[in-house]
Amino acid sequence: MNTRTIFFVGKPGSGKGTQAKLLSEKTGWRVISAGEELRQIATHTTALGRKIKSEVEVGILVPYWFVNHLYLQALSSLQEDENVIMDGFNRRLPEAEVIVESLTWLHRPYTILNIGISDDEARKRLIKRKEIERRVDDVEAVIEERLREYHEHTEVAIELFKKEGMVMEINGEQTPEEIATDIRATLNIK
Repeated sequence: MNTRTIFFVGKPGSGKGTQAKLLSEKTGWRVISAGEELRQIATHTTALGRKIKSEVEVGILVPYWFVNHLYLQALSSLQEDENVIMDGFNRRLPEAEVIVESLTWLHRPYTILNIGISDDEARKRLIKRKEIERRVDDVEAVIEERLREYHEHTEVAIELFKKEGMVMEINGEQTPEEIATDIRATLNIK
């Protein structure tokens, strides 16, 4: 496998976080999650924490420049030969552009794994996750906003990655174990 950086992309509820964790357990690679970092910042009683909390709770993507800031911090912490799994840093076109430009500049091979599910499957999974995890961004009105944001912004970012030839499609409408098996096969990881 000729990659150092794996990015997961897909609709809300597609299992990006779950698959990042499963791949990390199999490979030992570190996972850096934009969502986890943002949820952590949202717990702070600062102006930034309150602003991020309010946007996460209504399903709005935080500004691309802040996500780019988090991404560049993560990128600068990597050793040259370190493999890493990044989740959630590629949801808007300006974020995708920075990823392509920065990794091309560093000559750091990367792959985008697009976990595909339907909107109906996304809704079903997010409602189920709300029952289990009690995430504030998994209520129906917020789910619809998150799907709207996905179609408006993330699909455009995915198109850029496709033009670069970096996207590998994964059928996300399987069990988590089957998806994980497909991901490892796609990446040629045993």
